[in-house]
Amino acid sequence: MGPQLVFLGCDFAAKYPEGGGNFSVPLQWALGLKKLEIKFIWLEVLFGCGDPMRDQRRIRIFRRRMREAGLEANYCLLFWRDESEVCRELNKVSCYGMDTQRFRKFLEVPHTLLNLCYSIRPPLLNHFNNRVLCDLDPGEIPYWMKDLELGQSSHQEFWTIGLNINGSGCRLPKQSVSWRTFFPLVDTELNRLMPRPLKPKFTTVGQWYWKNDMLIDGQWRDFSKQATFKKFLDLPRRVPQARMELAMNMTANDPAKGQLEHLGWKVRDPHRVAKSPKTYRKYLSEAIAEFTAVKGIDTYLQTGWISDRAATFLAMGRPVITENTGASLYLPQDSGMLFVANVEEAAEAVGRVLQDWDHLSQMSRECAVKYFDATKTLQRILGAS
Repeated sequence: MGPQLVFLGCDFAAKYPEGGGNFSVPLQWALGLKKLEIKFIWLEVLFGCGDPMRDQRRIRIFRRRMREAGLEANYCLLFWRDESEVCRELNKVSCYGMDTQRFRKFLEVPHTLLNLCYSIRPPLLNHFNNRVLCDLDPGEIPYWMKDLELGQSSHQEFWTIGLNINGSGCRLPKQSVSWRTFFPLVDTELNRLMPRPLKPKFTTVGQWYWKNDMLIDGQWRDFSKQATFKKFLDLPRRVPQARMELAMNMTANDPAKGQLEHLGWKVRDPHRVAKSPKTYRKYLSEAIAEFTAVKGIDTYLQTGWISDRAATFLAMGRPVITENTGASLYLPQDSGMLFVANVEEAAEAVGRVLQDWDHLSQMSRECAVKYFDATKTLQRILGAS
């Protein structure tokens, strides 16, 4: 018997309205819950940025996207003007989607909180009874748990997309909690098998820069995409028959953009080509496959991380060329994911996609339906709760 009500806790969708892929992550969870006919509330937390006009714009865009997704009856956005911990209490909040009184009534019925990335924190977290931490970034939350309180004292269950977190090859510190693992979620009906694009474009969407280096095993390490793509910069020259493209956040006059274009990469602005969930899906569908380097923390720690973006590519029948984080241990050989370690292997994989796309596309779709389908994963998580 599943929970009477599910809260889907998130604090990263409304605050970044330019990121269609970012919003698409919790969207897959919400659509999966809807398909399972489980009563749920997408609980979005948003803190003021100091600019009231920008705050209202973020709220307005979030509410519009919920309507567009058919979820206008399934959300509650909690907005605090002040990000201090005390302002997480409900007597200082503005509610959108439902009023505070109705939200409080929902808290009184038996429920489960699926807390994405520790979005809901104390004291707000204390209002929920059955709390499940769903980690989407195994290179950070489990790593920092050795030093910081990141929910290990306030949740009953712990789930992570770090498929290899319990594997012998994982370099994460010894864990203080018992992690269960799951594949990233994708709605395999919304993201359908698509025909082969006319252009042989390989692309990805992401952040080129990362704010902080990390001290791991006695070394300061740069885990940005900028760092991890270095060994693949020569790829366009090696595969002139393919169009290598990146939708990465960088300004028009960024020297890195000029360098990439000089080496044969086409650089797109993700805030234009993937600014909404719809345009994000369209941009992915226009590619023949994904090629990306993985943020180095996951390749170094061998967490078994796979991106939700890869799951979407696979569901559309697009193969994924990427680095191995230990995830290959948990996928069939014909998964549509081609794992590479250097530019030579990447060039070979690009050639294979171009030559054998029909087969790889079908394998990608089958893999997504079997392993990444949102309803199957939600049934596992909620069945265990």
